[in-house]
Amino acid sequence: MGKKKKKNKKSNKKTKDITVVATADEHVAAAEGSDDHPVKLKNKAYLQEMEKLQQELVHLQEWVKKEGLKVVIVFEGRDAAGKGGVIKRITERVSPRVYRVVALPAPSDREKTQLYFQRYMRHFPAAGEIVLFDRSWYNRAGVEHVMGFCSKTEYEEFLSNSPIFEAAMVRAGIILIKYFFDVGQQEQERRFQRRINDPMRQWKLSPMDSESYRRWWDYTAAIDRMIEATDTEHAPWHIVKADNKRRARLNCISHILSVIPYKKTSYKPEALPKRKRRAPHAPIAPRFKNFVPEVF
Repeated sequence: MGKKKKKNKKSNKKTKDITVVATADEHVAAAEGSDDHPVKLKNKAYLQEMEKLQQELVHLQEWVKKEGLKVVIVFEGRDAAGKGGVIKRITERVSPRVYRVVALPAPSDREKTQLYFQRYMRHFPAAGEIVLFDRSWYNRAGVEHVMGFCSKTEYEEFLSNSPIFEAAMVRAGIILIKYFFDVGQQEQERRFQRRINDPMRQWKLSPMDSESYRRWWDYTAAIDRMIEATDTEHAPWHIVKADNKRRARLNCISHILSVIPYKKTSYKPEALPKRKRRAPHAPIAPRFKNFVPEVF
């Protein structure tokens, strides 16, 4: 008998590529729960990795300003999948003048009569800006379609027009990145229950969230149809597995940094200048009247 071949050792190198378009079968597996989720990431390791990524987001910010780039990042996903959490981590250490978050409410009566994409276009970036859409024009392919807020004709026209609309964005020089946060049934239920029981989180649970919980499979069908129709070469969907919030945040931010070409810009800190001398007869301190009570 010949010698047994040695098994190749598994590589410990982590990949940043999480661009996996979910199929209907994968949605079923996520819904029923699986045992292949990685172990919980410890808080210390998570914070260390997050700090590194947030430093890179600052470098990206300076490069976007320097080069006059225009970036649009779309965040879609199931309810309670963690979109807000990753947006918060992206923006908490950077300039709000560069990273702008757009989270639009339901359209007004006037906006309902406009071209559907019109109210989103007014928020598009100028040179040197990154716009993060906390839900976007894809509301029509999700909640509006499932809940019957749009007609079947409007829905079909949206699926046909979105790739054309996004191709025009890319031709105009906009870097467009689309993320969909996917979470399993059991984990979504756990997060909803936490919102119900935690007074600090109850505001997060809306009637639409409860209805989306009930209509899980309707949303599953809508998600698959949306991705099938709008996952294009110029604007592909990137699926973020979000059952583990910490890993989802790190994976998503890491992926953003990998798909936007940027270079670290040099920064030379300047020493503080000397204060000007007090002019004669100038008050030593402003004459304040109303002070906040020092309760603490």
